[in-house]
Amino acid sequence: MSMSMNMAPRSVAAVVLAAGGSRRLGRPKQLVEREGVPLVRHAVVEAAHAPVDAVAVVLGAAHEAVAAALGDTRVAHLLNPDWAEGLATSIHVAVRWGEARAADALLFVLCDQPRLTRAHLAALCAAHARTGRPVASGYGGTYGVPALVPAPLFSALCALTGDQGAARVLRQRADVEVVDWPDGALDIDTEADLARL
Repeated sequence: MSMSMNMAPRSVAAVVLAAGGSRRLGRPKQLVEREGVPLVRHAVVEAAHAPVDAVAVVLGAAHEAVAAALGDTRVAHLLNPDWAEGLATSIHVAVRWGEARAADALLFVLCDQPRLTRAHLAALCAAHARTGRPVASGYGGTYGVPALVPAPLFSALCALTGDQGAARVLRQRADVEVVDWPDGALDIDTEADLARL
């Protein structure tokens, strides 16, 4: 759906997905520190400095420790009791929160991309403001999260199951704006990934 730049500004809310069990790493990757900062806190702080109207973090596995790692960051904490069933359940929690806020779009952020920057998130928001389209990050020959998903696609997000994420919805469309972000190719799933970092 293409929109004119003359339309009213859209309300964008950011959601950091941080509920996973980190099975491959064997310990909560949300709490892995880079330069003394837990990855989850880094993601939340960068999201909070992006041009968004609100920020939430979805918690699940080790939720008390992950919440404690966020310290005094003023973001909404959304508990996903079904986190063990897969990523899709966290997206469902995020969509319900976004709908309750009447958000026009959700900006999905992962906590395991250590090179995430507020500048990249701002570029995604700018691309959406310019076009009104879904926006994804391009890296490693494909595209995915961080990604900005407009409200008309929320129902498709709610149809996701298991470990399906927002990228599955976006990759089925021809109207997605892609913002190049080579740093997105590094995410933390294993000890080998940590060694690369």
